[in-house]
Amino acid sequence: MKLSLIVAVAQNNVIGRNNELPWYLPQDLQYFKSVTLGKPIIMGRKTFESIGKPLPGRTNIVITRQANWQFSGVLVAQSVQEAIRIAEQFCSEQNQRAEEVMVIGGAEIYSHALTIADRVYLTRIDIKVEDGDAFFPELSVTEWQKISEIPGEADASLRHSFSIYERKVI
Repeated sequence: MKLSLIVAVAQNNVIGRNNELPWYLPQDLQYFKSVTLGKPIIMGRKTFESIGKPLPGRTNIVITRQANWQFSGVLVAQSVQEAIRIAEQFCSEQNQRAEEVMVIGGAEIYSHALTIADRVYLTRIDIKVEDGDAFFPELSVTEWQKISEIPGEADASLRHSFSIYERKVI
């Protein structure tokens, strides 16, 4: 199963402020839904709590260090590796053929998952967020290759583009 990250970043790699997105961009939300629908999604507890409920049409897996944490409609893991195993096992039990599991945040989970990820779906937003408190690591050109880039809609409130990166085979 391929491990992919999906993330929206500002020019300065900010992805969050006070556990929220520092922008509202409907085109990116639509893109996020189209890429993740029908796939297992992995997120940290704080990201889940900022969303407030399981995302429909996806197997929701939440990573937390809190031993007794639970939420209806959510599978719980304590690490990225355990979350991947849970996704594979759940898909097998449900006879689902998910070829990709998606990591959707937050910063700490991205940091751990990026070391083993195969693909990154990156929305770059043309804004600088000065008071951001969550960041996405810079993608190394020695490890990652951009395989596609599509500009966002011209009439969008913020200029943006959608890129896909794949890990280089070394």
